[in-house]
Amino acid sequence: MISIKEEIAVPSPPERVWEIISDPSAVVSCIGGAELGASHDDGSFDGTLAVRFGGLRVTFAARVALDLDETAHEGRLTARGADGQRATRFTAEATFRVTEGAAPGSSLVFCDGEIKLNGKLAKLIESGAGMVVSRMTKEFTAELVELCAGTPVAADASGPAAAEAADAGAAPTRPTGLLARLRAWWSGRRARRGGGPPQTPAGSVNTSGEALGQGGRR
Repeated sequence: MISIKEEIAVPSPPERVWEIISDPSAVVSCIGGAELGASHDDGSFDGTLAVRFGGLRVTFAARVALDLDETAHEGRLTARGADGQRATRFTAEATFRVTEGAAPGSSLVFCDGEIKLNGKLAKLIESGAGMVVSRMTKEFTAELVELCAGTPVAADASGPAAAEAADAGAAPTRPTGLLARLRAWWSGRRARRGGGPPQTPAGSVNTSGEALGQGGRR
């Protein structure tokens, strides 16, 4: 079993940090080797994560469910899946929350979870998990801080700036790049949960491992 207990300091207000943390597309953009896949009618979604353990690169595919408490800025994530060869299966559970930091306008993100592995790669993965989790936490923190410092999600293609552009007869600027595509995917998933028409996912899940980097992040 792999235990995860992290505390991440972010120099942005809790509302802004929660906006990012509660958005799977934004979270995935902060994790190298991660991709989103198809969404499902029950609100869950598919995802893949490629992780290197020493000289071995393993790609995990999972079905993920997310339960959010917007008022408390807390969430719970559950996932179940296997590696690309289906030789090692896993289940994961994690809770996370965003609180005010010590300094004005700052936040703390707490994450507490565990991953249970079963299969021929379980011992190898567990032996190298500490180093991998530490590395991924540092990379995630750097990306999260940078993303939180950027333009709020709601202001990308709507809001006062877009309204002023429309009044002036100019077309609002549309976001581009991987993060914009991921956000469009997440908006489509929310529309489906609300009874809207199905949306095409931003990308497909690739469980072959070495080809994951094509169109995703390493």
